[in-house]
Amino acid sequence: MDEDTKRGLATRLTHGSRPSVRSHGFVNPPVHRGSTVLHPSCDARVANGKRRFERVMTYGTQGGPTHYALEDMVAGIEGGTHCTILGTGLAAVAVPLLAFLKAGDHCLMPDSAYGPARSLAEGMLAGWGVETTFYDPTTTAEALAPLWRSNTRVLYLESPGSHTFEVQDVPALTALARARGAVSMIDNTWGIHHFQPFAKGCDISIQALTKYVGGHSDILLGSVTVATEAHHLAIRNAASAMGHYASPDDCWLALRGARTMAVRLAHQEEAGLAVARWLQARPEVHSVLHPALPEDPGHAIWKRDFTGACSLFGVVFQPRYTQAEVFGFVDGLKLFGIGASWGGYESLALPTNVAVTRSVMPSLPGQTVRLHIGLEEVADLIADLEQGLALLPA
Repeated sequence: MDEDTKRGLATRLTHGSRPSVRSHGFVNPPVHRGSTVLHPSCDARVANGKRRFERVMTYGTQGGPTHYALEDMVAGIEGGTHCTILGTGLAAVAVPLLAFLKAGDHCLMPDSAYGPARSLAEGMLAGWGVETTFYDPTTTAEALAPLWRSNTRVLYLESPGSHTFEVQDVPALTALARARGAVSMIDNTWGIHHFQPFAKGCDISIQALTKYVGGHSDILLGSVTVATEAHHLAIRNAASAMGHYASPDDCWLALRGARTMAVRLAHQEEAGLAVARWLQARPEVHSVLHPALPEDPGHAIWKRDFTGACSLFGVVFQPRYTQAEVFGFVDGLKLFGIGASWGGYESLALPTNVAVTRSVMPSLPGQTVRLHIGLEEVADLIADLEQGLALLPA
């Protein structure tokens, strides 16, 4: 282990992918923009082209120094060796699926997966002859094994699950995938830093850098991190073949956002838990879906596998409330925006029943709202939620 990897997250985020503190110049690295790359000779251009995935610049779509700096930063956070930066979080979902699946293959995906990931599986992948079986995210490896087929090539995971926050037994499931010769990939956006995917057996980790890395709700980026050269080349080849590219300006903003991510994560975890505990005690609330709460069904696995939590969680309202009434509660909030993304500095509230599709798991007992807790004062957020809950019928 080198000296850098022994240091804490905040130190690594502060000093990684930037000039040394003993350098003469600006603290932050510059933005490198470009499309055309010049070569000293025709032979050099041919030779460089053969090394395009080795950070030898050949053309703008293959990236440049700003991309490389963010790749190194994210690979370090995730505990991997190589990272590919893509233009959106959904691109980071699509590229590895398309890299490792072909016509006639089979994929296993949790029933709680991010909606666009599910749509990709049921739409484009199905149209190309790839079949997907959705499984209960809380399943054991023994219960999942009968769903395995001779042509199962990918085990997809998302822990906690999108909107409903089920925690998966990732080490057991990835061990099954490895024994069966399949690639395991996880959407680790909720667990950034707090869940180390490669230490838990994953082959590929997906991040929506739009969220906590960016931190300010003004960029769109995704990343795919791996731990082997073979997986890196497969991802790079797929991304290159499909023309994926990320703006260097957005990469630079993500680098800047990453500098403060450790303190934001720590503050937002604490604030999120405070709000979640307050909501647990409210009579209007049936349950709070937050793995870090001891009452949550996934708490034991979360406590075993995670070092912390982010500030995104779900609220299930008592069954007596209608969708229109819960919409009224959300509309009445004054500090919570109504928006789909999260991980920024601002708090958000989003009704989620309308966005959830499940084919294996039972429906939740009441209307649900997903909350993201930002950097506002906790007392102010709780006061806002209290006045919003007062709008619900007695």
